[in-house]
Amino acid sequence: MSRCITLISFVWLFFIGSLSAQMSDQDVVKEMKKSSEEGKSQQEILQDLTGKGVTTTQLQRIREQYGDGQTSGGTTLPAQAGSSREEVLRQDPEAGQLRGGVIDAKDAAQTLPPEEKVYGQDLFSSDNLTFAPNINMPTPANYVLGPGDEIIIDLWGDSELNVRYTIAPDGHITVPGLGRIPLSGLQVDQARSRLRYEFSTIYSDLDSDEPHTFLGISVGNVRTIRVHVMGEAVRPGTYTLSSFASAFHALYVAGGPSKIGSLRNIRIFRAGKAVAHIDIYEYLMKGNNTADITLQDGDIVKIDPYGILAQATGEVKRPMRYEMREGETLEDLLRFAGGFSGDAYRTNVSLLRKGADEKQAFTLNAPEYAAFVLQDGDRVEVGNILDKYSNMVEISGAVNRPGKYAIGDRIRTLRDLIDIAQGPTGDAYRYRALLYREKQDLTWEMESINIDKLLEGTRPDITLRKNDRLYVPSVLSLEDELSLYIGGEVRNPGTYSFADRMTISDLILQAGGLKESASIARIDVYRRLKDPLSTTLSVRSGAAFSFSLENGLIASGDTAFTLEPFDQVVVRRSPGYEEQQEVTVKGEVLYQGAFAKLHKDERLSTLIERAGGLSQYAYPKGARLLRRLTDDELIRVKEAFIAKSRADKIDTDSLNLDSLMTATNQYVGIDLEKALKQPGGDEDIILREGDVLTVPQYDGTVKISGAVMHPNTVAYNKRYSLRNYIWQAGGYSRLAIKTQPFVIYMNGKVSTGRWARIEPGCEIVVPERPERRPTSVQEVLGISTSLASIVLLITNLIK
Repeated sequence: MSRCITLISFVWLFFIGSLSAQMSDQDVVKEMKKSSEEGKSQQEILQDLTGKGVTTTQLQRIREQYGDGQTSGGTTLPAQAGSSREEVLRQDPEAGQLRGGVIDAKDAAQTLPPEEKVYGQDLFSSDNLTFAPNINMPTPANYVLGPGDEIIIDLWGDSELNVRYTIAPDGHITVPGLGRIPLSGLQVDQARSRLRYEFSTIYSDLDSDEPHTFLGISVGNVRTIRVHVMGEAVRPGTYTLSSFASAFHALYVAGGPSKIGSLRNIRIFRAGKAVAHIDIYEYLMKGNNTADITLQDGDIVKIDPYGILAQATGEVKRPMRYEMREGETLEDLLRFAGGFSGDAYRTNVSLLRKGADEKQAFTLNAPEYAAFVLQDGDRVEVGNILDKYSNMVEISGAVNRPGKYAIGDRIRTLRDLIDIAQGPTGDAYRYRALLYREKQDLTWEMESINIDKLLEGTRPDITLRKNDRLYVPSVLSLEDELSLYIGGEVRNPGTYSFADRMTISDLILQAGGLKESASIARIDVYRRLKDPLSTTLSVRSGAAFSFSLENGLIASGDTAFTLEPFDQVVVRRSPGYEEQQEVTVKGEVLYQGAFAKLHKDERLSTLIERAGGLSQYAYPKGARLLRRLTDDELIRVKEAFIAKSRADKIDTDSLNLDSLMTATNQYVGIDLEKALKQPGGDEDIILREGDVLTVPQYDGTVKISGAVMHPNTVAYNKRYSLRNYIWQAGGYSRLAIKTQPFVIYMNGKVSTGRWARIEPGCEIVVPERPERRPTSVQEVLGISTSLASIVLLITNLIK
C-alpha cells in the first residue's frame, strides 16, 4: 500500500513539474512582472521561477531576446542561475533592481488624453533617459572616497611606481613600509595631498622645492552605495547603485514619483539633514540640474505628495495638468503651458474651481493673471478668437483678380475694391453687379450696382463695411452652355462647343473630317425653334436645311449659312458606297477560299460558278451552309429558347442563356443539287456576308445513334428502310421512343417519321424517354395511408 502511495505521489509530482516546465517565454515575463509588483527581490523571483520549471537556458534566451536584459516595460530580468551577486553587480550595478511599477505608470499614461496627463510625470518612465552615471569619465576632484573604492597610485620621474589599493571597510589602505593610511571620507584632492605627505617619507624628492619625482592618484573600480527612495515613489525601497549615481538616477530606478507623488518637492536627506531640494520643473523648463547632486551611501530620497494640481486646456501650446507650488498664480500656469497658441483669445480666460459645496466659475481678465493664486483642482480654459474678420471684404465673379481684401487706407469704397481687383473682365455683365451686406442682426441684404455708372462717377460710391461681398456676373454664366452636335459619316461624331460664325465646314473639320462613306450630296442641319415673345403653341417643332459639298469642304447653295447654338448636323451615308462582303466556299470545288460578293443578290449557283464549278468527287446533295446570325436573329433565338423552357417548366438560368448567345453561327438547310439545276429558283438562296459553303465528298455510310442497342455506322443500301438500319444497330433499346425517329441529312435538313427517306451520309436518331424511378415500399405505404384517410373522411361526410 505504501509503495502504491509513493508511486502515485511520484506521478503527481512529475505531472506538476511537467505543467511548470511548459511555461512559455511570455508566461515567464508576466510572472516576473507580477512578482515585481508584489515587492519580491531578484533572488526570490529566481527561486520562484526555478520552482515552476523555468530553466537557466530559458532565462538566458529571454535575456537575449530583450537585448539589454529588460522587458519592454523596463523590468530587469533575473541573472543566470549560478551567477554570484558580486559578478552581477560588477556587470550592472542596478541589475538587482526591478522596476515593475514603471510598467503600470507608463501604460496608464499612454491611455490618457494629452490634456489629462501631468506634465513631467513620465520623465522617469522613458527607456532612453536613465540618468545613469558615466563610470568611464575622470574621477571628479570633489569625489568622496569610501570603503570599496580602488585607489591607483602612480609615481614617475626619478622614481617610478604603480600600485593599486582597495579602501578597507574601516576606511584605510595598508602600504608596505608606511602602514595604514586612512582615506575614507576624503575628497580626491585631499587624498592626493595625504598620500604625497606619507610617501615623502620614502621618496624625499616629493616635497622638495624642485621635485624630480611626482605623485598622482585616480580611482579605479568604484564602490557601490545603498540609497533609500522613500515616500510617493512608484517603487519605494532600498537600491544598490554606483557611487557616481545622482539623485535623478535613483528616481529613475525607483520609477519616479507615483500618481500622487510630487515633482516639485523632492528632498535629499544625508545624516538626518536635508542637503538638496529638487524641483523637476526647473530641470524641464530651464535645464537647471544643479539640484541633481551625487548621492552618498545611506542617502534618503524623499518624495512628498503633490500639493496643487491645476489644468490648462484650450488654446495653449501644451494643454496638460501642472503641479503648482503654494502662491503660484495663473500667469505661472500659462507659462508652464508654453503660453497662448496662435488662435487663443487672450483678453480673458475662464477658470473652474471646486468649492466647498459646489463648483465655482471665474472670468479673469489679462491684468488679473499675475495676481490670481491657483488652488488644487483648478481648470483654466483658454478660448479661441472668433472665426470672423473685422476688416475683410470679398469680390468674386467676372473680375481679373477675385479674392478677399482688407479694408484700409487703399480700400475704403466699392470703387477702390474694383480697382484693386484690376477691374471687370471682358465677359462681365456690367449693368447689374450684386452687393451683399451683413446687417446688425446678422441677416443679409442685397443691392444691385451698375458698374459702368460707378466707374464713370455718374452714381455715388459706396463706403465698404466688414463682410461685404461683391459679385460681378459673367454674360456666359447667364446663358446655357452653347454647343453643337454632329453625327453620321464623320470620324469623331459628338458634341462640340459653339463659336460665333462657325460654318458646317468648320464643324466637320473639328469632328475629324468626313469618312470615306460620307455623302457630299446630302448634309442635313436641324435647328430648334426659339421665340421668347411667343404666347401661343407653335405647330412646327423645328427647322431643317440641306446642303451639298463642293471642292472638299465648301458648302454650296448658301455659302453665307452659319450655325447657331444647339444645331444638329448629320452627314449622310453615300448610297453608292458599299464595303466588300465576303463569302467562303470549301470542299470539292475547283478554287476554294473567300470571294467578295459582286452583287447584292449573289446566289449559291453563281458562287459555285465563280469557284470554278464542282469537282468530280463532289456530293452536292450533302452541301451545307453555315451562316452568321444577326443581332435580331440572336434575340429571336433567345426569346424562343425562353418560351420553350417556360412551356417545359425548365429554369432559364443565366448559364444556359450565356452559352446560347455565344453560338452566333447556325447551319442553313440547302439543296445545292436543285440550286444548280434551277439557278435563281427557290433552292438557289441569296448569300449573306460571312456565309461558309462546304461541299463534301460522297459518304456512302449511314450513322445510327440514340436509343438503340448498339449505336453504329453502316454502309448505305438504297434498298434498306429506316427500320432495316435500326436493326443494323441491334434494334430499339428499352427506353426508345419508337414512333418519333428522325433523320439528319448532310445538308442540314431534317426529316421525321418511320417513312423518312434515307440518303448517303445521313444520321438516324432514335429519341430516348427519361428513366422512371420505381416507387419504393415507403412511398406505396404513404400513398395507401393517404388514400385510406381520404376514404374515411368521405365516409364520415356522407354519414
